[in-house]
Amino acid sequence: MEYVIAVFIGLLYACGVYLILRRSIVKVILGVFVLSNATNLIIFLSGGIQRGGAPFIPEGAETVDPATISDPLPQALILTAIVISLGISAYILALKYRYFDVTGTHDLDQLKNTDQR
Repeated sequence: MEYVIAVFIGLLYACGVYLILRRSIVKVILGVFVLSNATNLIIFLSGGIQRGGAPFIPEGAETVDPATISDPLPQALILTAIVISLGISAYILALKYRYFDVTGTHDLDQLKNTDQR
């Protein structure tokens, strides 16, 4: 299962880099979002995938196999990253809206023409 997710993460990084290299500011923003989601998946994969693993040790348990317990730290980091990326997404989209109002274009190559007055 980890191999399938690793291949999917590689595809997400490839798509994110491809979108960042485009000329449209909208595609650059989407590329940043895709890269952040790929990074979240890497953090999730680093914690290991345990199917049916308990995220905590039950109270009163005498012996618990450590291989069956899920690591909660990567999950907490991902939740924090999702909240932060939501705030950054709102900020970037507001900046993009203002950028379009001022320049009248989404194309970064046409931005060169707006400087000459």
